Amino acid sequence: MIRKLKSGEYRLYSRKKNPKTGKRRNLGTFASLAGAKKHERAVQFFKKG
Repeated sequence: MIRKLKSGEYRLYSRKKNPKTGKRRNLGTFASLAGAKKHERAVQFFKKG
């Protein structure tokens, strides 16, 4: 799940909420949407492994 920040950067969040905090886990902040999408694909790849 990618969200745009006020600073203009993009942040990748986990799809599920963390049960302990009730918030989504931050999986990295990127300058471009393309960079965030690329990392999201890498995360999904490792989840299946």
